[in-house]
Amino acid sequence: MKLITKITQPILLQKWWQDAFLALPRIICGYLLTVEFGAPKFGLPWSPLDNNLNLFEVAFWFPNDVAEYGGIFALFPAFFAWMGAFSEGIGGILLLLGFQTRIASFLIICTMLVAMFMQQWQQGMWNMLPAMGFLWIGMFYFILGSGRFGIDYLLTKKTQKS
Repeated sequence: MKLITKITQPILLQKWWQDAFLALPRIICGYLLTVEFGAPKFGLPWSPLDNNLNLFEVAFWFPNDVAEYGGIFALFPAFFAWMGAFSEGIGGILLLLGFQTRIASFLIICTMLVAMFMQQWQQGMWNMLPAMGFLWIGMFYFILGSGRFGIDYLLTKKTQKS
């Protein structure tokens, strides 16, 4: 239980407005990840209807894309496609809400590294920028956690030192 509390407990900044200011990128990126990047390839209630995805179902084309990366991705394309889509769709929601922010950030970091180096590398730096942006946000919140404006703070409020 101590480990879960340690993973969940966010680092608080000195002033509440600093935490509020830093909550904005978390909320915006969480929204963008789940709505714009995750929903088209992972079945969520707000996935486009014409994608015909059931809840938590991966788009039919995504495992084929993942298999083209080769190596371990070619051995288990359905698993890696599901994990990538999950980290964008569900990880985005978790990031947006500030719930288990460090775990969601870790999943997002892994997914964005794969997106950068396995998918976008050949297209050049310009195409890598969205994945790089989400990677940086993931790294930032992996260290800080949700701050005061997330569910993690509410869950660990009694154990906070400030």
